[in-house]
Amino acid sequence: MRIGFVGLGRMGANMVRRLLRDEHEVVAYNRTAEKTKEIEGEGAIASYSIEELVSKLEKPRAVWIMVPAGDATEAQIAELMEHLEAGDTIIDGGNTNFHDDQRRHKDLAEKGINYVDAGTSGGIWGLQVGYCLMVGGDEAAVKPLEPIFLSLAPDGGYLHVGGAGAGHYVKMVHNGIEYGLMQAYAEGFEIMHASSYPLDLAAISNLWMQGSVVRSWLLELLGRAFTANGQDLEHLKGFVADSGEGRWTVQEAIDHDVPAPIITLSLLTRFRSRQDDSYGAKVLAALRNEFGGHAVKTE
Repeated sequence: MRIGFVGLGRMGANMVRRLLRDEHEVVAYNRTAEKTKEIEGEGAIASYSIEELVSKLEKPRAVWIMVPAGDATEAQIAELMEHLEAGDTIIDGGNTNFHDDQRRHKDLAEKGINYVDAGTSGGIWGLQVGYCLMVGGDEAAVKPLEPIFLSLAPDGGYLHVGGAGAGHYVKMVHNGIEYGLMQAYAEGFEIMHASSYPLDLAAISNLWMQGSVVRSWLLELLGRAFTANGQDLEHLKGFVADSGEGRWTVQEAIDHDVPAPIITLSLLTRFRSRQDDSYGAKVLAALRNEFGGHAVKTE
């Protein structure tokens, strides 16, 4: 199958490579021409403008967008719409808010253009192990694209989960759960790191991968990190960003009156990690000093 692919970052380029491995024809475009030239050398069909990309696709065309969610994706869709025709399909594989998917689906449908949202998980490991794909959109738009989805995903790793926005909705909740899992591991290993026992955290990570009920791919990656960097992780700053899905998950929980304290607190902990010296912590220290005469540290 021939497909257009926009965005050749670390994830996007590997997705193209996986498609090429399954002998799909990929017309690739990236804002930075060097990345387009690189993937052309690996078998992709290069294009150096959106107009050129569309011209090299057969009708009905399908174009996968893999750029940052928000303004970048909006701009890319707007540019594509200058060249696509009724019956063509846009697939958004980024971390888009499902409300934006619903709006785009409606707007594009008025022009006869299909819109499919593909929640994509796998990160930089996807080329090797495959990408978990949570796909939303109309059945008539999704079905013809299944050869692409099945090539990108491992066995059992692709599911059409529902209508417009459902793919990114499921991916949003997936990432909210990921926040909670990561926070639990972080807290547990910090307790062990602070212990009086001389614990080998890399060895414990690997131990827990062998039949333990807390085994997971995240734990496997943590063991790799300890082995490569040392368990003190001295070269890292404890600054943790978020790409939006955790916030959206918490907001969705609030909107539906669903208690989600673990995901909420893991999100707030990420906010705390970005403060060099928390004002809230200073207030706590001041109060403890005032009511109990507890010692405080001063600069």
